[in-house]
Amino acid sequence: MEAVKFDSHVRSRLRKEIVIWLATAGRDGKPHAVPVWYWWDGDSFLVYSVPGQKVRDIEANPNVQLHLNSDPVGDDVVRIDGIARLDPDQPPAFRIPAYMRKYRAQIRALEMTPTGFSDQYHVVIRITPTRVH
Repeated sequence: MEAVKFDSHVRSRLRKEIVIWLATAGRDGKPHAVPVWYWWDGDSFLVYSVPGQKVRDIEANPNVQLHLNSDPVGDDVVRIDGIARLDPDQPPAFRIPAYMRKYRAQIRALEMTPTGFSDQYHVVIRITPTRVH
């Protein structure tokens, strides 16, 4: 599969945005969309999660979509199709310096430490983009 290329505007938004919406569908076919924190490494998205609906959905159906928020009038839409997989070999969040730099203030605002966050959000989801809209 050829790597998906993002234009400079999308790459800029991926660097700056704090949340991206992750849309999944499980065995029942019902869609689920939730905002998640993420790290874009240039090839794939790294998402740390608690066990739950999105993890079960990905286990049943790896096809996902990611959406950045639009502007106030519904323009500047970025939608990304992808294939998600659970990545148990990925180090915990507190061992990823770029992720910790990006979310240090948010983790602190939750009155959590980096290791406490990593203990709670210990399911690692890796999403490889297949198409950008």
